[in-house]
Amino acid sequence: QVQLVQSGGGLVQAGGSLRLSCAASGYTASYSDVGWFRQTSGKEREFVAAISWSGGRTVMPGSVKGRFTISRDNAKNTVYLQMNSLKPEDTAVYYCAADPTGTDPHVPSYKYWGQGTQVTVSS
Repeated sequence: QVQLVQSGGGLVQAGGSLRLSCAASGYTASYSDVGWFRQTSGKEREFVAAISWSGGRTVMPGSVKGRFTISRDNAKNTVYLQMNSLKPEDTAVYYCAADPTGTDPHVPSYKYWGQGTQVTVSS
């Protein structure tokens, strides 16, 4: 059974930092591209970052570039999202996802999804 288990998140003041982790089990995620998405109530899931299976290529939108870093440790089957200089507009439920079904990492079409973790940034 494939599982993506997320950890991290919580409440932080604006300007603070958090690190999210996404650990895969029952699945060798080291051969899979992984993405992070976020979602707020009533809105579509928004692309946050993606990393290739080797870690050699990362993609993220301008809204988080320079503040967020995505990385992976394939020996631990884990992908990380380091979030710095957090803003209130970063408040959302964050999801990791593995093994995209398409070619565009921005599209939330992945085979496996984590359970989601709340990130709340207070002003």
